[in-house]
Amino acid sequence: MKLRKLAAVLAAVMVVCVPAAAEEAAPAEGVAVSAEPVAAEGTYISELTGEPIAAELQHQRPIAAMVDNESTAYPHYGVAEGDVVYELMNSTANGHITRLMVLLKDWGKVQQMGSIRSVRPTNIMLGAEWNAVLCHDGGPFYVDEYFAKDYGKDHFSGTFSRIENGKSLEFTEYIAAGDLDSNFNNSGISRTYTNPAAENPHFNFVPYGQKVDLASTGMAVPASTVVLPFEHTNSTLTYNAATATYDLSCYGNLHVDAEDNQVLSFKNVIIQECDYTLYDENGYMVYNCVATGQPGYYLTEGQAVPIVWTKATEDGVTKYFDKNGNPLNINTGKTYITLVPTEMWGSLQIG
Repeated sequence: MKLRKLAAVLAAVMVVCVPAAAEEAAPAEGVAVSAEPVAAEGTYISELTGEPIAAELQHQRPIAAMVDNESTAYPHYGVAEGDVVYELMNSTANGHITRLMVLLKDWGKVQQMGSIRSVRPTNIMLGAEWNAVLCHDGGPFYVDEYFAKDYGKDHFSGTFSRIENGKSLEFTEYIAAGDLDSNFNNSGISRTYTNPAAENPHFNFVPYGQKVDLASTGMAVPASTVVLPFEHTNSTLTYNAATATYDLSCYGNLHVDAEDNQVLSFKNVIIQECDYTLYDENGYMVYNCVATGQPGYYLTEGQAVPIVWTKATEDGVTKYFDKNGNPLNINTGKTYITLVPTEMWGSLQIG
């Protein structure tokens, strides 16, 4: 287990100042050329994955769907379709249970996604980074002040299909085919970007057809397994050398989507240390995700390096930096992001 070595390296990284021009693209340090094909005509490079998708989707806003991660809600549907998936502690109660937020650009292909559950303030701030339309089913009253803000006003709540599955009502709401079109038509909420993530990118993807070589940075350590300190879900990421991706397991089982038996896997894994503010004795909380120069790790291709992250405002884009304070180069593909509370950071296992 290499976490101690990573922590020592991270301490050195934290003294690096993020330059004023850090939001500009940096030279691709540690990037190797591969033989992958170039993007085809009629496509554009997605701001969520760095990979080519249909050009007609370029100005379409993504959705951010809140998916219950309690074992009773399994199996999940449509989660493996997500471009970026956040796993965040939903409450300090119940063993620090997590909930998933699934960002998806091409939401027109959704046949069934969920089950859909309530939202938390942190999700509203993070969804706003992408100008995504949040899809959820209510939430505690703490979310009201965030939905009242301009960046949080576009959301759909409790307006999706009820699908009988033998479970209690709280586990039966799903985004079904046609639900999103209906919601957009009936709400007047724009389907197109008002603040395109493409103009202020989250990720500094290497060019399509190239890949990151973390070994060349001199700071990488093997990272075949990540055990996250969320004891209720026992969330674990395991590197799959055959697919060169990280597979997510929860409750001791590989996450396999019920819609198409697709394993929930990611080319990139980003782990951020972040403290939180507790609202009440019920465990409701909000991550203090507006922060500067916070530590984290980036994992890809079976290796990990320390990183630094910054989020300037509630709806501001989270930025990731390497050891030199340059924008972090990451591989194209799907990305998993989690925020690990500071008090639990020492229990994170990477090795």
